[in-house]
Parts: sequence; C-alpha cells; structure tokens
Amino acid sequence: MIRRPSTLPTAGLKYIAGTGLLLMSALSGMTFAQPPDSSDSQSSRVESVPAPSARPGVPTEPTWDSFHGQLNAQKYSPLTQITADNVGTLEKVWEFHTGDVSDGSGDIPATVWSATPIFANDTIYIGTPFYRLIALDPATGEQKWAFDTHTQKEALTQPVLKNRGVSYWAADNPIEGEACQKMVYMGTMDARLFALDADTGEKCPNFADNGVLDVNQWNNTHAEWPLSLLQPPTVVGDHLLLGWAGKDWALEQAPPGTVFSINARTGKREWTFQALSDDMREKSGTANVWTHMSADEELGLVYLPVSSPSPNFWGGNRQEKAPLATSTTALDIETGKVVWSRQWVHHDVWDYDINAAPTLMDITVDGEQIPALIQATKMGFLFVVNRETGEDIWPIVERPVPGGDGSVEGEIYSPTQPFPTKPAPLLDQTKKPPVWKLADIVGGGQCSRLWDQLDYRGMYTPPTTKGEGALTYPDSSGGVQWGGVAFDPDSQTAVVNTSHIVQYVKLYNREDYEKADTGSGNESGFSPQTGAPYGMRLKVAMNWLGMPCWQPPFGELVALDMHTGNVKWRRPVGASQQYGFFMPEKWGSPTIGGPAVTAGGVVFIGASMDAKLRAYSLETGEQLWSDQAQAPAVANPSVYEYQGRQYVAFVAGGNTILKDQVGDQVVVYALPEE
Repeated sequence: MIRRPSTLPTAGLKYIAGTGLLLMSALSGMTFAQPPDSSDSQSSRVESVPAPSARPGVPTEPTWDSFHGQLNAQKYSPLTQITADNVGTLEKVWEFHTGDVSDGSGDIPATVWSATPIFANDTIYIGTPFYRLIALDPATGEQKWAFDTHTQKEALTQPVLKNRGVSYWAADNPIEGEACQKMVYMGTMDARLFALDADTGEKCPNFADNGVLDVNQWNNTHAEWPLSLLQPPTVVGDHLLLGWAGKDWALEQAPPGTVFSINARTGKREWTFQALSDDMREKSGTANVWTHMSADEELGLVYLPVSSPSPNFWGGNRQEKAPLATSTTALDIETGKVVWSRQWVHHDVWDYDINAAPTLMDITVDGEQIPALIQATKMGFLFVVNRETGEDIWPIVERPVPGGDGSVEGEIYSPTQPFPTKPAPLLDQTKKPPVWKLADIVGGGQCSRLWDQLDYRGMYTPPTTKGEGALTYPDSSGGVQWGGVAFDPDSQTAVVNTSHIVQYVKLYNREDYEKADTGSGNESGFSPQTGAPYGMRLKVAMNWLGMPCWQPPFGELVALDMHTGNVKWRRPVGASQQYGFFMPEKWGSPTIGGPAVTAGGVVFIGASMDAKLRAYSLETGEQLWSDQAQAPAVANPSVYEYQGRQYVAFVAGGNTILKDQVGDQVVVYALPEE
C-alpha cells in the first residue's frame, strides 16, 4: 500500500543485543528527543544538470539498475540536482508498505530486508522477505504489478526470512513484440530463481522451467541445506552470476562453495566455479559467495568475494591450503577460469569471510592512473590492488600473528596474515579495546572482570576452550558489512561505514557443549559445528544490563583520499536508540548497509540503529539532513532521475543483528517542487 508522508511510531528496541539504554540516558544526562525535522528549511529550485562527460570509471547515465548501482560497485550517481547546499530541503514524496513483515512473535519467522531499490525500465523494482516481487511507479509509488512466488515462509538456512532484492537484464537488440526482452530476477530461500517480464510481471516461459530455475539440482555434495538465493544475481552482459547462502557455524561438512554462470535468456548453466579442492570439498564445505559481485566488462572479469570454509571456528579438518577461500578472486566471465586471486585470511578460523563486493575504481597514485580495486573486509582492512593483475598498489605485507594456546586439538594456525600498509585499518586492532568506564561502573566491574578472563594477544588471537574464550575485535559480523565502499570518481574519494563491536568466542568439546546452554540468536549464541570435535559460543561483550563493555564510538563513517590512501575525514555515524531516547551521536552506532555518493557532493546512508536516514557532505563529513524511517535502513540507498527530477530511495526493513525493529517501508525523497 502507499502512504503519503507521516510520522512513524518507534517500536521498543534493544541496544546492540540487550537492554539498559534508559539507565545510560539517565547517567549521561540525556533527555527524550524527537527526530530532527528539516521541514522548515528553505526550499530550493529544482534544476536538471547535465551528467559529466565520459571519462574512465565514471558512469554518464544516471542508472541504478543493480544492487550496488553499477557493476563496478561504486554506488555513485552522476546526478547533481541535489547538492550539499540544498539537500537540507529534501522532503518525502512517497512511501510504500509491502505488508511483508514479521517480528517473529507469531508463526512466521522474523524478517530481515536488505533490498536495494532497483531503478530500471522507468520502474522501481523490489523483492520482499516473503519472496514477492513488486514493480512501482518511480514518481508516485503506485504499484504497477506484483508477483508472488508462493514460497513457504520457513527459515530453512537462516534464523530469519531474508531478501536482498532483485536483478535486472535487458536485451541489447530487443525483438519487437516479443515478451521478456527485459527481465527481472529474484531468488528464494528454497533455491529457486524466478525470471519475470519486466513490463508485465509474468513468468518468462523460455527461461528454465517456465520461468523458474531449480538451482538445488546442482547441490550434490553434503546437501544438508538448499542453496538459498538471498542475494540477487550479478548481471554481466547475458550472464547471471549466482552465489548462495547457507547455515553459518552449523556443520563441519556442508555444501561446498560454488558460483554458477547462467544464461540470462534461457537459464541454462554455462560454467561452475568451485573455491575448494575436490579433497577439501569432501571434508569441509562452504567457501561460498553469499553477497553481490562486481565486474569489469571491458576486461571481461568478474570479481568474487569468497567466504571462509566450514566449520567456521575450527579448522582441524582442513589443514591443506585453500588459497581461494576468504579471498577476492577474479574470473574470466566467459569461462569461469581463475585469472588471479588474493587470499586475505589464511586458514580462517574467525568467520572473517569476505562479505562485500570489491569496488572498482580508476585512481591516480604518484601521477600514474591505475585500474584499481578496493576490497573492504570484516577485519576493518581495506586492501587495494590492480584489478587487472591483483598486484599491490600500496604494499600488502605478511606479519606474524598469535598462535594457539594449546587447548584446541588438531589445529595448525597460520604463522602470518596479510596486512595492508595503506589505507590504515579502519579501527585499531593493535591492542585490546579499552573498557567503557560507564558500562563498567553500572555493571559493578563486570566488564573489567570479563576483559581479565578473555584471551587477547592482538589481531587474529585464535579461539580457545579456556576461561570465557578469546576476544574478537573486529567481530564476525564485520568491521565493514555487505554495503561495501562507495566511490566518487571526480574527487577520487572512497567512503565506507564501519562498526566497532567486541565479541568473544569459546570452543567447547563435544561433551561440554551438550551440557551448555544452547540458546542462539542472529549472529550470536551457541552453534554445534556438528561433526567437528568442538561446538562454539559467540557473544557480544556486554554487562548484565546490555550495555557495551567497550568504549564508543560504536560506528563511524570514513572518507579516504584514494590518491594517497589517507583519511580525509571520519566521524561517528548514527545514534544508538531505545524507547525514543537518542544517545549522543558522538557515540555513533553499529551499522549494517552501505552509503551512496553523488556528483552533487552528498553521501546518503541509513544503516544505523536509530532508524534514521542521513545525508553528509562528501567534502567535509558534516551532517546536512536526516529523517526518521520505520526501521533501520540496512539496504544500500539508490539515487535515480525520472522525468527531470532526482530522487533518493531507501528500504527500511531492519535487521535483528542491530535490534528487534523490523519494517516493510520503501521511502523516497526529492527536493521540493517549485
């Protein structure tokens, strides 16, 4: 349904993974605050400004027809109608509610909605966590059509129902009068890929089995779960690149990682990529690609962010080298053959899988123009290499890292790990994060006692069976999440949001694990790693009231000068919030979802716990605008132009990793019409 602008209620929420924010508010002198209202700002005339002339790495068409806006994953719009000077006058022009939402309190699992609104074919396309595909008018939000896949609402591979949207394809030489010359695709958790006519929403009869491809037909090794298609395909020419998602932390032997190239017209499989050797596929699993990919069509390369093998926190079953796991791997788009690969974590036992598409960019370093790639990681590292060859742009060095404490049998840890020299890490991993004095006082010293019981000897301290376990910082949910790095090609500025979260992991031998409290949540709690000698427990480091034990800020937005690799500015992003109390923005918020940047000098982002949408100056980092959404906007925003007017679209669907606030809102903004 469509709703015109209104004030949205804020549900009761949790602070990171617990409670206690009201007491924090009282102790810090905070008072109840309403979301900022920019409606009294001065209006500005809407003008259409031509896109910049063609130059390497700069899109000249204001399209946003894929998950990251463009295949290079720059999340960049050349539109300049909305600028840093007038963005403060931005107003809500329409919103649409899908009705496909659940808080998990009934029979339907909770929903997590991370679908970037796709603008293509003069239409906004979205997919929902109930696996419906909806087409909307981009100026009004009126529904054009909707298609229901009739997928059962079961959390088969995830703790929640999850959807990250749709993909769009159009024939280079469309046949007049024939259907399905433009198509939209959406996958389901039960491993079916649907192909619909983009104009009518009807299934395309010549694609696979009357418009539906059963990807699970290729799930032939340790087929313990369906190859869930939660991320929309990456469309490169007439190729659909399909990765899949599974169950984290559940099994020693799991479906091994595969990427399929599918013909966009027919659904026929063209080639398959496997990240693990045949031997390791039998003993292990995963090392899959569960997020989006990026591609350089001129080079004929697709770039895969590859995850870690199974089980995630014990690797005694996989001592042989697996160089394509936890890597960025470049494949020939026509054949699927590896052209180059860089592994970012050796023998990954921290669940540091590469979770964001690398961003492709042309940068000038020391007077030389370089075809570059920047890979953001959960570790808070940004690795920058030549996207043609995989070679370093700034040196990436192997450094010694801590070994095990002898408590875990069967492990042989890597003595070194790769560290980038530039850009500097987004957060300081050289020392144990300082205890937050406020949380420690409120907890009666609980945080200090926990810190004393946790093993931490620097970045890559391995999991242990001793004490309360090993402190992990950054945590497995990521210093940087799937939103990835945005890039302004004009100023050569990269923008990325990062979370600062401390967790701790403990391994239990099988007998002790069976006696332990096996409660589990979304990215936290106990998991069995069935088949391995050790189960595991992962917790966020908090006091008994749910206050974080580590010092704020809990999240930041960072801008980097890619001529030098140096930080231009950084600032806390978002605010932690509960029951209407907004905490100081200097404390920031953990974030899920990424930014978008525009030629108008604006950075747009949702991503934060407080369910606000924000705009920042690309030049200075100053916050210029904000508005309240129904739930945290954990999807990347999109920026598009329709009939001479520039729009910014957000999906506010929430994610229970942040807090128990979910939504079904698509909300779109533009400058006031004169």
